[in-house]
Amino acid sequence: MTGAAEESRPAAPAVPAGAPLRGMRIVELSGYVATPLCGMALSQLGADVIRVEPIGGQVDRSRWPLSESGTSLYWTGLNKGKRAVEVDFRSDAGRSVIADLVTGGGPRGGIVVSNARFPGLSYEALSARRPDLIHVELTGKADGGTAVDYTVNAETGLPSVTGPAGAGPVNHVLPAWDIAAGLYLALGLLAAERRRLLTGEGQYVSVALQDVAMAMAGNLGYLAEAQLGGERHQDGNHVYGSYGRDFPTGDGHRVMLVVLTRRHWTDLLALTGLGAAMEAVERALGADFTREGDRYTHRAVISGLLEAWFARHTFQEVDAALSSRRLLYARYRTFGDLVADPAALLAGNPVLAMLDQPGVGPHIAAGSPLVMHGERCGARPAPAVGQHTGEVLGEALGHSPADLAALRDRGVIG
Repeated sequence: MTGAAEESRPAAPAVPAGAPLRGMRIVELSGYVATPLCGMALSQLGADVIRVEPIGGQVDRSRWPLSESGTSLYWTGLNKGKRAVEVDFRSDAGRSVIADLVTGGGPRGGIVVSNARFPGLSYEALSARRPDLIHVELTGKADGGTAVDYTVNAETGLPSVTGPAGAGPVNHVLPAWDIAAGLYLALGLLAAERRRLLTGEGQYVSVALQDVAMAMAGNLGYLAEAQLGGERHQDGNHVYGSYGRDFPTGDGHRVMLVVLTRRHWTDLLALTGLGAAMEAVERALGADFTREGDRYTHRAVISGLLEAWFARHTFQEVDAALSSRRLLYARYRTFGDLVADPAALLAGNPVLAMLDQPGVGPHIAAGSPLVMHGERCGARPAPAVGQHTGEVLGEALGHSPADLAALRDRGVIG
């Protein structure tokens, strides 16, 4: 992109003056979900995140879903508020520019996030130039093997307990391990930066996607349960070990109900008028439905009684009744349902706002869910390929317009 084209782009709104990471500079060498999410989360807290891409842009810039113009909604969603530099990763000269960018930046610079390795850009090579360097890297497996969210998820055992009974392995459409890994990367980076502030020492931080998944499978008790003889099966939309499932209402909506506590249970019986019926069932079964385990064990008979109540009422009636008792429930909605009334969606969700993204146009986008001192960073446009190349290299490395022109002529930068 030429300097003139760069100047024609609208400037992104500034981050809040009180943003906690203002002054921190991070170079991001990444693609897909986890590392871009890490960079965006830190950018939304005020860090200057400079995304360095190969000539023509990173491969995930064309990933679905796409706008009518062919712009990736996925890519723009995960890269909001960053600056973009376009450099030839394959040439020594290009990698030298990247190394200069990573190792500069004053006391709050010298931080790089990556999910790939390049000659001359390893932690060892970069820290030789800047001993207090912080290099945060995502890998597939701890032993160096490759993995992505979809392959890692298959190994966790979770698809075997997801979906209706007998359905076979069912993948979750949410890339949960990518999301968790991205936030772990950000956590590791901030921990390393705090250590550097205290000691002056840099470090290499590694997060393996498979480790994130296995850690959570362990933390949530899935592995211990199986080891100790428990066996979990696919159970549709039931909430394991408690009481929760979906119910159709009389007018065709579907509601997810979750009953976690004794108070939830007694209030549900009071508003549905099923107290006497449930007591009779308890006596017949020798059960106590104020206990979570008993509600789960006898979920089928409980559901049979509740289904009739839901079927007799419209969603509006169900909504009024359940909300009056502060019970846990929600109506199932599609993405189309969510955006059918944009004004109502935006009014009810302060994390969302309308963003005018070049290549996409005005659309609903998300800012940071974190509120710091009463402020949150709103959604800012994602950068075009190489949008800030001249700006960043001039500012960070002191390159003159003539220097930049020479680098462009040689194909070192875009």
